[in-house]
Amino acid sequence: MRDDIEQYRAADVQPFGVNPASVEDHERYANKLKLPFPLLSDPDREASGAYGALKTDGKRIQRSVVLVDRDGRVIFAARGAPRANEILAVLR
Repeated sequence: MRDDIEQYRAADVQPFGVNPASVEDHERYANKLKLPFPLLSDPDREASGAYGALKTDGKRIQRSVVLVDRDGRVIFAARGAPRANEILAVLR
């Protein structure tokens, strides 16, 4: 996502990273990798569970991408790391 940030910005999409790490860990990680988007802490895995990003053990996170429109509807969801053009195609 970091390398494709301009495609997301051009499509008026705000990416977020979400995982159970602490806010402090996220800050260090984001600074180290120079991430141009916010990371959100989900220690109870509520958001991760709601968007289907938990592995079968209910604890670990499966890398996933979910695109939510301004009305709160999920318009794209995929496990793994699909490319920006695949994700943003739903907006065209």
